Amino acid sequence: MLENMHPYKTLVYLGMFGSGLIFLFMAAAFIASQPDEEIYSQYNIPRSFVLSSIVLLISTYTASKILPSYVKDDTRKLKNFLLSTFLLGLCFTGLQFFGWMELSKMGIDFRGLPSGSFLYVLSGIHIFHLVGAMGFALMLIIHVQKCSNDHVKKLILLSNPYDRMRFQLFSTYWKFMDFVWLFLFLLFIWMF
Repeated sequence: MLENMHPYKTLVYLGMFGSGLIFLFMAAAFIASQPDEEIYSQYNIPRSFVLSSIVLLISTYTASKILPSYVKDDTRKLKNFLLSTFLLGLCFTGLQFFGWMELSKMGIDFRGLPSGSFLYVLSGIHIFHLVGAMGFALMLIIHVQKCSNDHVKKLILLSNPYDRMRFQLFSTYWKFMDFVWLFLFLLFIWMF
């Protein structure tokens, strides 16, 4: 099956698999590093993490509308959904930094308990992956904008299987990263 896929699809799917393994093993280490006593029961999950999770759920919706907009030849909606997803990703990233500040104010810092360090590492690795997707989103937004003003380029954009695959891969990867965050968020809720 892999040999029949386009090389970019293969790379993205293998990358998602590898990233999933990284998060899975890091989550297992996070669980194993939990202190015996209920030290975190005195803390609440950072509000910024809750807000960022809501933002990411909204971005899942906008990312799911990218490919249908492409299929319907609606470049305006395509660009708007790409831009919305990108901006929601920026908002999520900012809220993650606020969440780190909240953790720090609670006394959970990177140098303390190993499980506290894992909070920063897990959310930081997730941000790193999401920033890569946001860079790709920005590239797609610019590409759609350039093609929107020229009817020939627009026709090529909307009929090119390679472009369709790029929008599909972006949407798939974004939803995968949303799923990873929701998994991590549930893990953090369990801790708090």
